[in-house]
Amino acid sequence: MSSDTKMPSNAGYAEEADSLVSSYESISFEDIYTPVLDILPQGGRALDIGAGTGRDAAALARRGFLVHAAEPTAELRAHAQRLHPDPAITWIDDALPDLARLHAGETRFDLIIMTAVWMHLDEEERARALPRVAHLLTPDGRLFITVRKGPVPLGRRMFHIPIDPLTAAASEAGLVLLRRYEYDDRLGRQDVRWTMLAFERENRV
Repeated sequence: MSSDTKMPSNAGYAEEADSLVSSYESISFEDIYTPVLDILPQGGRALDIGAGTGRDAAALARRGFLVHAAEPTAELRAHAQRLHPDPAITWIDDALPDLARLHAGETRFDLIIMTAVWMHLDEEERARALPRVAHLLTPDGRLFITVRKGPVPLGRRMFHIPIDPLTAAASEAGLVLLRRYEYDDRLGRQDVRWTMLAFERENRV
């Protein structure tokens, strides 16, 4: 699975935003994150990177988190703010690999999630992004990532993500692997599978 590195990482999403709403919102946060719900922090500050239609950000807000939701596609942000007008959610126009606006602030997060985002970054971008994501975690903060495996949809930018090198790079960034779980596509696509990874930032004194 690979595609053109010259395309922006969110290629195709602006054009398809209206049609993506129903499929994204048809799945719940719990449907996706069941394998790690038992290690989900109990409230605090959460960051949803690539927040899309706001489904996961809204679920975290309902669970008592104060949520920053970073989404670079204006069309998706507009749908999200319409569908999930929760005062506990702060919407930010920011994107991987640099997350410049988030890094300009001093907020650190007890939980960061990236749902179906990581495979949009090429190898160089992933190497740049992971330490920056880790830096946004509090000591003992947790990072949940879902990684897609399957054919690249027309007009999208996606790359094959080897899981073992990802977990090794995470370790170098001070992230301890808590859980790895493989699962079928929640939309029923037979040629798509997912890997769920859960990490915790080392509390280094």
